[in-house]
Amino acid sequence: MKKIPLRKCVVTQEQFPKKELLRIVKTPENEVKVDLTGRLNGRGAYLKKDVNVVEIARKKGSLDKALEVKVSEEVYDEIINVINHG
Repeated sequence: MKKIPLRKCVVTQEQFPKKELLRIVKTPENEVKVDLTGRLNGRGAYLKKDVNVVEIARKKGSLDKALEVKVSEEVYDEIINVINHG
C-alpha cells in the first residue's frame, strides 16, 4: 500500500493529501507564485482549495507569515482564479 503524502493548510491547520491542496511558493528571487506542478523551487505553503479559506488567508496574513514575505493582492486573485477554474 502506498503512503499518501499529507500536507497542512496554513489557514485551517487541517491535514489533507497533497492533491487536495494548492501550493504557493516564494521563489529564491522572492516572487510569489501559484505552483500547479508542486515542484517549483523555493519555500512552499499549502492552502485548501476553497475561496473562503483564501479570503481568510488574505485577511489574517497567513500566507505572508508562512512564506515570510508580503503577498500581493494579484497573487490572491490568481489563487481564487485557479480554484474557480480548476
